[in-house]
Amino acid sequence: MNKTVSHHDYLMKHLTDAAEAAAYLDAVAKDGDVKSLLKALRNVVEAQGGVGNLAKKARLSRTTLYKTLSPAGNPEVGTLDAILAVYGIRIGFFPAARG
Repeated sequence: MNKTVSHHDYLMKHLTDAAEAAAYLDAVAKDGDVKSLLKALRNVVEAQGGVGNLAKKARLSRTTLYKTLSPAGNPEVGTLDAILAVYGIRIGFFPAARG
């Protein structure tokens, strides 16, 4: 008998890997929706041990991180870079397709 796994459980398992997390964030970022990207980043944070763990590793306050990652968050590039660096991910820039 096959056991089903929830989408959330599947994500949490796979987002512990830096390459998987980077590919996931990249795919979501391509849609251009900042709210979706923040949700995806919250998923990565959860999979990697949560905000408390991130705060210690990034040397940022929990309050700052909760505000940054909230649905209304508007992270500064430096904060976003610090968060991603903890997980071995960096921000990249690529030419947009013309047309």
